[in-house]
Amino acid sequence: MSTPSSPAATEPAYLLIPAGGRGLRMGGGVPKQFRDWGGVPLLQATIEAFLVPGMPALRGIALAVPGDRLEQVRTWSFVLPLWVVEGGETRQDSVEAALAALPEAPDAPVLIHDGVRPFPPALPIHEALRSLAGWDGAVLGEASTDTLKRVDPTGCVVCTEPREAIFRAQTPQVARLSTWRHAFREARRAGFAGTDDVSLLERLGLRVRLVASPASNLKLTTPEDWTRLVRPQGVAGAPTVADLR
Repeated sequence: MSTPSSPAATEPAYLLIPAGGRGLRMGGGVPKQFRDWGGVPLLQATIEAFLVPGMPALRGIALAVPGDRLEQVRTWSFVLPLWVVEGGETRQDSVEAALAALPEAPDAPVLIHDGVRPFPPALPIHEALRSLAGWDGAVLGEASTDTLKRVDPTGCVVCTEPREAIFRAQTPQVARLSTWRHAFREARRAGFAGTDDVSLLERLGLRVRLVASPASNLKLTTPEDWTRLVRPQGVAGAPTVADLR
């Protein structure tokens, strides 16, 4: 585990966002990544959060979206190269399709990020990118503050796990393009489905660094998440990290 240090120049990276899911648990019949967020779809707002001063420089953006959203998303302009592909049956399929769309730049860093995490933290992302000088990959993570119980199949508590070594994985998750492509290719061959992207690196024995990240880098998953952060009617602009306090 590492703690983010002060900003420093990092190698420009590709931003890849798999947003091909239906995401209807929010309700309203619209995938959550396309729900309105301060006047734009949440996915678009998440991308724009990577383009503000202080964030790492980007080479371009690769998106995997539902087939019926391809035309809409291809009209978005970010003053960067944009590749938009149709998402697959699973998130893992969508990431692999977006990786295939990127140019042949094997050593280029690629940030894989959730389209519904609109508050990416600059310092941890810079630190994760710097990690590629000596590690195969990096993942942002939030330290657990909960007491963790291990139970058996009957629900009986077996033990209390030391939480000091437990982190909740976040995104972006980072590796070089060639590393990601190799890991996803090998996972497909083996029929392995990971619960996050760096788990595909871990299964190959590659070294992944954990970079501490704040709780504000949250993922909007449930209607409660949305209710907590949505702006009151008549208040302009999308929510900010300050709204979490």
